[in-house]
Amino acid sequence: MLAATLLTGVLVTPAASLPATALAATALPATGSTAAAGPVSSTGASSSGTGRAATAPDPAAATADPATKTTWAVEPATADGPDGRVSFRLTVDPGGLASDHVTVTNFSDHPATFDVYASDGVVTADGQFDLLPAGTTPADGGAWITLGEGDAAGPTQRVEVAAESSVTVPFTVSVPADATPGDHPAGVVAALARPEGDASAVTFDTRVGARVHLRVAGELAPALALTDVRATYEPSWNPFAPGAVRVDYTVANEGNVRLGADTQVAGSGLFGWNARDVVAPAQREVLPGQEASGSVVLDGVWPLGKVSGDLTTTPLVVGDDVIEVALAPATGTYTAWTLPWVQLGSLLVLVGAVLAVLRARRRREARTQARIDAAVAARTDTAGAADPTHATASS
Repeated sequence: MLAATLLTGVLVTPAASLPATALAATALPATGSTAAAGPVSSTGASSSGTGRAATAPDPAAATADPATKTTWAVEPATADGPDGRVSFRLTVDPGGLASDHVTVTNFSDHPATFDVYASDGVVTADGQFDLLPAGTTPADGGAWITLGEGDAAGPTQRVEVAAESSVTVPFTVSVPADATPGDHPAGVVAALARPEGDASAVTFDTRVGARVHLRVAGELAPALALTDVRATYEPSWNPFAPGAVRVDYTVANEGNVRLGADTQVAGSGLFGWNARDVVAPAQREVLPGQEASGSVVLDGVWPLGKVSGDLTTTPLVVGDDVIEVALAPATGTYTAWTLPWVQLGSLLVLVGAVLAVLRARRRREARTQARIDAAVAARTDTAGAADPTHATASS
């Protein structure tokens, strides 16, 4: 089950975008530094089994005491305070409204000011749920959330929380009448507010949030697709060892509900030789309209020509979601040519070496024979000059 706390710690110049980080069950201190050479950014999050608190330097309090830290949490709540939920789960009809509450708790021994706002949900490259970077305008579920009530309601609420106290903020989800059925992931975050009048070039942005599982009522259409399937052969540099086939692929969520994905890759050589099945690492969550990359390696493949195979991705229901529709697997195929370039290269080197040895031997033998012939000729000439009878007969 995904937890309810999001931490992003970032040091940036005002012009830089804030990178996203993972959703974590426990947000630990995030730190960073700046350099005179230019803008520097860093992010950090850590997770464990319990807790929803984050600790970060308070830019307002740090003016008086650089060692001051602010620790706070964001939790789903009722009007009376936190109610124990780890996230918001809301199902709303198109054109409908839903109301809820979020509590910001300041565990520090000094007051702190926070900006509370909503944003769209995304899944990072490492499979973690996150929200759009700070300063990015939401366009989906996060854009439908209004914080506060009455004339003061708006996309953002600035709240001042006394030391060791909590403030509960109501919010409303207003779903457009033409909203498509299915999941529209979002989240509500509380970020340490920048002090009024602070014109410094660098700010430390830290935010903690609770996830909003927002589903628009209507017909659900779960669907995954395998796209961009590519297979490459990676030979071993040892000509007497097999290589491997690496299969890269993309799982695209073409439906309207979030899904997990288990992918199995099968492969074999010519005539079904050396067949094997490999299970790829699972994608924990792929959001509607988004995609996740995966790869798997088939080891022990000898370079004996074409290797081909199939991929099968099985959709999975995530967490406590309810999908009362049959989930159909997605399939794909791949082909890779496993040519024995290393073996051929080694064979050419070996043949070249043998030819070089034979050529050197022939040259050595030719030189030896030439020396023998020269020695024999020289001896014959010497013997002829020393025999007068032979010389007279010759005359």
